[in-house]
Amino acid sequence: MIGTIVNTATIIAGTVIGTLLHRGVKEQYKEVLYTGLGLASLAIGLNATISHFSQSEYPVLFIVALAFGGVVGTMIDIDGRFKRLIDKLKKDGNHGENRLADGLATAILLYCIGPLSMLGPVISALKGDHTFLYTNATLDFVSSMVFASTYGIGMILAAPVLFLWQGMFWMVAHVSSTAVSDALMAELLIVGGLLITGSGLALLNLKDCKTLNLLPALLVPVLWFLLKSLV
Repeated sequence: MIGTIVNTATIIAGTVIGTLLHRGVKEQYKEVLYTGLGLASLAIGLNATISHFSQSEYPVLFIVALAFGGVVGTMIDIDGRFKRLIDKLKKDGNHGENRLADGLATAILLYCIGPLSMLGPVISALKGDHTFLYTNATLDFVSSMVFASTYGIGMILAAPVLFLWQGMFWMVAHVSSTAVSDALMAELLIVGGLLITGSGLALLNLKDCKTLNLLPALLVPVLWFLLKSLV
């Protein structure tokens, strides 16, 4: 898991560096960063979804996933609970801190939902090749600095989430080389891409999609393929 450890470490390092720049970033520049991150989220999310549609074996699975996952997430109130937790961690009431929850949710999705972050641990476990994860670590290092300079040290909470996420893929692939198929990966990237897109809309203040409430949607493709393998 050396690749995942390196990837996690780069996020922590990037967050610390970005936080040191946080106080010196003026409000107008922060707004530019919000816009830039929002546009980047839209581009990355839509690309991940659209580019994997042709690989989907079940064209309506992502719709079922979003519907079921959204209902479950809303019942649990993941978004509300998460933001209330962030409120307790706030140390001041400025505009940037008030948006920490949206920034952290977006960062977690951007770090975790992507070809490099999802395929990297699998390739690392199966072939011992850490190239994908090292490449992803470089990208996350830059992204974490941008996020932290905008939202502050609270963005470091994304690091353990990434470690657990990639660790899960690494462990599953290590235990069973056939557990994470290309078909399952495609479905996860379609759903994940839409979640990233939703986060982009929130950052641009176009629509609060309450993306965290949709996170259970990522479990639907996994459960579907698991049931399929048992039949």
